[in-house]
Amino acid sequence: MLDEIRTFVLLSEEGSIQRVAERVRLTQPAVTRQIQRLEHALGVELLDRRLKPPRLTPAGAEALARCRQILSAYADMRRIGVRGEPEGLLRVGITHGLADDRLAAIVSSLRETFPRVVLQLTAGWSDRLAENLQRGMLDVAYILSGSPERASLSDSTTLGQEPLAIIASSDLANAREYNTAAIASHPWILNPEPCDARHRLAKALAPYSRCLTVAAEVQDARLQIALVREGVGFSLMPQRQLRSGLPDGIAKVGIPDLNLILAIEVQRSPHLANLKLVEDALTARFAAMICDQEASP
Repeated sequence: MLDEIRTFVLLSEEGSIQRVAERVRLTQPAVTRQIQRLEHALGVELLDRRLKPPRLTPAGAEALARCRQILSAYADMRRIGVRGEPEGLLRVGITHGLADDRLAAIVSSLRETFPRVVLQLTAGWSDRLAENLQRGMLDVAYILSGSPERASLSDSTTLGQEPLAIIASSDLANAREYNTAAIASHPWILNPEPCDARHRLAKALAPYSRCLTVAAEVQDARLQIALVREGVGFSLMPQRQLRSGLPDGIAKVGIPDLNLILAIEVQRSPHLANLKLVEDALTARFAAMICDQEASP
């Protein structure tokens, strides 16, 4: 209804539907329909169409004053979003796969830049974080997505990629050459549902196996590595974690026909107001961290 109100106020200023149509880039019939919709909503005639050009009726004059008040109040509310230094609570969700100690320096830097903003960090699985963002429980979420079809009502941007490696005990990895069909029925050591990497693996192996054979559901990384070392099964590890070297007794399993990659996304609430400055800074630092890890040898 704001568009109809603006058009009515413009008509009172321009005195011509043609000139209003030129200003708002609509056809003259479209402008006329907006005035008629406003009249219908208010239940009064705003224009005396017996006169050429039409003039405001007494009810139209009163409505004009009220419409100007509404537009003024709306403009005041819009200014709330650009008022002064950012302050308040910014609720940030970070998926488990991306929440590591490098974030501490980013948070510390933002606290110095925006001393009146409190950052509330929550780690979780991507699906739950995206859901909480849509429910208004988070303001921004950094997630991993292996499902481009995932519905998102929020503003979303892809920041980079998270390639995944398959690992096994050295004995198991060197026992033979593997392909996707060969490993589809092997047991796996994986994070519990709804792990993003687990979803991506299950989707990739679906044509070769009815379901994953899960030997252990373990979220603790050290226990996962210990179970892999003992030959209990295969597991997944982000490629970036391999750049510092593999743990003893662990080897990477090369599968030429299997490409496991997750997208790193930021999803934002549309209601950040002046906290958008803080989110922009946080996302820029987060993206730089991702670029650094992708460029590392």
